[in-house]
Amino acid sequence: RKEKLTIHSSRLSDFIVDNEGENLYYLTRFEEGNNLWRTKFREKETKMFVTLNSDADSRIMLDKKEENLFLIEQGGKIAKVNVKEAKKETVNFSSEMNLNETAERAYMFDHAWRQFKKKFYLEDLHGIDWDFYKKEYAKFLPYINNSIDFADLLGEMLGESNASHTGARYRPDPKSSNDYTASLGVYLDNDYAGNGVKIVEVMDKSPMLKAKQKITPGMIIESIDGVKITSENNYYALLNRKVNDKTRLGLLDEKTGKRWNEVVEPISLSKENQLAYERWVKNREKDVERLSGGKIGYVHVEGMDSESFREVYSKALGKYNDTKALIVDTRFNGGGWLHDDLATFLSGKPYIGIEPRGQKNMGVEPASKWNKPSAVLMSEGNYSDAHMFPYTYKALGIGKLIGMPVPGTGTAVWWEKMLDGKTVFGIPQVGMRMIGQDKLLENSQLDPDIKVKNDPAKVNMGQDQQLQRAVEELMKS
Repeated sequence: RKEKLTIHSSRLSDFIVDNEGENLYYLTRFEEGNNLWRTKFREKETKMFVTLNSDADSRIMLDKKEENLFLIEQGGKIAKVNVKEAKKETVNFSSEMNLNETAERAYMFDHAWRQFKKKFYLEDLHGIDWDFYKKEYAKFLPYINNSIDFADLLGEMLGESNASHTGARYRPDPKSSNDYTASLGVYLDNDYAGNGVKIVEVMDKSPMLKAKQKITPGMIIESIDGVKITSENNYYALLNRKVNDKTRLGLLDEKTGKRWNEVVEPISLSKENQLAYERWVKNREKDVERLSGGKIGYVHVEGMDSESFREVYSKALGKYNDTKALIVDTRFNGGGWLHDDLATFLSGKPYIGIEPRGQKNMGVEPASKWNKPSAVLMSEGNYSDAHMFPYTYKALGIGKLIGMPVPGTGTAVWWEKMLDGKTVFGIPQVGMRMIGQDKLLENSQLDPDIKVKNDPAKVNMGQDQQLQRAVEELMKS
């Protein structure tokens, strides 16, 4: 008989049951970092045992007397948790290890080669001579003295398979001493030649919006933390390591001649990228509303994941519930695993109307699916499951694909972290075969029903020709 021991679904790092079978301890995470939980079987009680909020995935172990539990915390620290008191303390230790990095890289090279040979989704490895490539690339190992070059070498060898989801990368832990440029969340006038930098636009959710006095386009940032910005210095350097730090800006309103200081907390570049993405989506929502007269809705699928699905579901059946059609934009989507959920949601076909007394046309079933016309936008930037979704959409005959051809990258990947804990390489382990065609999605280009190439010059002017064509097609339906 099988029985679920934990009461909730989450990302589990490790678990252990005491010798008496009374308590289950497990390390798991929901939206934040890992925390230690305990389930008492007899009492049927589950509670968070110790709050860690650690990004580290760790094994957990009890000592022989089962008085203390040990685990690895963020930064590689060993933590000891007293089981009776649920108290955590750090175990201090000092150790030395002599590491032959050349030998370690040779081992990792051989390991990756063997794993790829055993786990690649096709036994013939796309018809290549894998033994030959091992010999050829191994020749360079004696001349590599750092992990970045090693990852490049490994990536080149894996790429010989002519498959997606291959390659290797080296990602060391960030250091507090590293350079890291912060962002003020503004767009600047690149043609401005005077001292300071001129603001063209303040992004939505920018830290500048929290200033005491409203900061608007046309204003000049003259200094950062007392250092004047001239045409000869790089203002980005003045934002180095300033993320979330209180930073003083010297501002000038050229219209009034007023000068004053504001204190803001700059954001990270990754946060700035997210704000830029949200701006891009909002602009396309406005374009579709304008071009269709509000008759068509627009959603962008950022990733093939649960969060993106919830966003699509919420907007389609909320904000755009009364529109006549829906544009589903998957351009620049890097993948995940959502193709069937998204296709199922978009494939609703009305089969019954809902009419309470005295009211007609209140709605139809299925009410939890999009049951009106739709079209999918795709581009050369679609990857992985963002290739599999438009293929699914087309195979099921849901609607038209509009945009540019998508490279055949329809496989499922396993990314393995190697012995050094910082080098990762990929193996496409699961292939997808087209039903009725005996053809794999991998390396099979998916062509749109309507091919539209965006002219870069028009894109720079704010014109999205692919989006415009999608509106035109749906207005016909």
